Amino acid sequence: MEVKVMPVKNNKDNTVKKNDSEIEQIENNLGQFIEKEYGIRPAEDACDEPDNQTISDNDTKDIQKQEKRKRRKSNREIVIAAYICMMIIVAMIVYLGKFIAADNTEMLSNPYNKLQGVLEKYTKRGDILSADGKVLATTVTDSNGNEIREYPYGKMYAHSVGFVGKGKTGIESTYNIYMLNSSINPVYEAITELKGEKNPGDDVVTTLDSKLQKVAYDALGSYKGAVLVMNPDNGEIRAMVSKPDYNPNTIAVDWNKIVNEDDEESALLNRATQGLYPPGSTFKLITMLEYIRENNNYEDFSFQCKGDADIEGVKVNCHNKKSHGKLDINMALAKSCNGAFAKMGTSLDIESYNNTCSQLLFGKELPYTGQYSKSIFDLPTDANAGLITQTSFGQGNTMISPLHAGIIVSAIANGGYIVTPHLVSHVQGGDNMTVRSFSYSKGEQVMTDREVKALRKAMGDVVNSGTAYALSASNYKVYGKTGSAEYDSSGESHAWFVGYARKNKEKLVVSIIVEGAGTGSEYAVPIAKKIFDSY
Repeated sequence: MEVKVMPVKNNKDNTVKKNDSEIEQIENNLGQFIEKEYGIRPAEDACDEPDNQTISDNDTKDIQKQEKRKRRKSNREIVIAAYICMMIIVAMIVYLGKFIAADNTEMLSNPYNKLQGVLEKYTKRGDILSADGKVLATTVTDSNGNEIREYPYGKMYAHSVGFVGKGKTGIESTYNIYMLNSSINPVYEAITELKGEKNPGDDVVTTLDSKLQKVAYDALGSYKGAVLVMNPDNGEIRAMVSKPDYNPNTIAVDWNKIVNEDDEESALLNRATQGLYPPGSTFKLITMLEYIRENNNYEDFSFQCKGDADIEGVKVNCHNKKSHGKLDINMALAKSCNGAFAKMGTSLDIESYNNTCSQLLFGKELPYTGQYSKSIFDLPTDANAGLITQTSFGQGNTMISPLHAGIIVSAIANGGYIVTPHLVSHVQGGDNMTVRSFSYSKGEQVMTDREVKALRKAMGDVVNSGTAYALSASNYKVYGKTGSAEYDSSGESHAWFVGYARKNKEKLVVSIIVEGAGTGSEYAVPIAKKIFDSY
């Protein structure tokens, strides 16, 4: 029997081919995924067993590297954030320390700070003392148990010490917070609080010398004006007088009368720091300073004074049209010749003149903690000859306070430095131990040694052979400048004297204005002499 073998269709081969195709597609998809996600291109024979294991190891290493990079980046961001936070905290700590050390005083001293009212309930206001220990202000209790502020010297220290009552002025205001603070022993503080009593406040010790203050006060007499006495080396104000004045003991009763006075009286105005006056011939010191700066051969200056002169078409008269004859620069200052200084003034560079006045703090803040007025120097670069000549000898639009004049003279006396005038030395506790000291360093040097030497020589001639000759017969050396400053069209003038006395190493500056009195040599110089003689 014949057996016929029929061909059989190989389904297995077809299935294998189909499976191979699907596997290849899966490999391709996996390769694309790995390449897309990890940046790794698989080997062509990825499905072979050995190669596939190699790719897996490489992938793992690359993934681990990328994870490390991510962690490193994340850690770096955390470190930066932590560093920024740390810097912010450090800045806050530094600011807090600065605030505690200094800035808080200004805030606490603000009259609108309600904390002061709280302190007044628990602290008996401290005293204000002179440099030599005299009590200038104290708190007493009347028969009804009410606290009253008492001023033993009445009007004499009215403008420097100030008052408490209708508000606060002077030292009473500026250093208020210190007198409401108590630095007594904590044990005693606890005892007084348990008794329901107030703790004694700290005392403010001033730089004022009671002897000099009395001499200056008496010397000004019944005149309106101001007297400022200071140490040119450290800025200590040794005496400060302003008249008209008031009695701080009766300020509440006299208040309405005082505030309704006309402007000429202005008893509450501290003329020593807030009064502005034309400087008159005292300003010739500044004109001379500028002339020295612009002319190396300033000693060759010469002027023939005939009592009046025509300067750039402007008629200029000396006092009473007195002829001074031929003058060099020193004798021009000594004789206070208006014509000579008008000649100097019209030769100056106006911009440089303005810069010198700005350097000397005209129109600028003064280094003084109390109330004061800014001085004025107004001379445009296109000013006409009339304004220039008037400005050169202290008229025109120029205005200055006795305080500012004292600062400028102090610079001449101390070698050219701006000092910080001040009324307070330190604060002391109940046991007379210092609890707070105030330091006042010299400021900018505004004059060179050459300039200071030249000004001192000329100011010495003012005393030895000029308008302040009355000060020459003394056992101390005086350098100064008188001034007669016209303030209205009638020719009425204020009397000025600014200068300093030196004996051995000690120096004392005075700045004196006598309103409406006339010439400085006649009215201001005698006041200066009384002060210098007493010291």
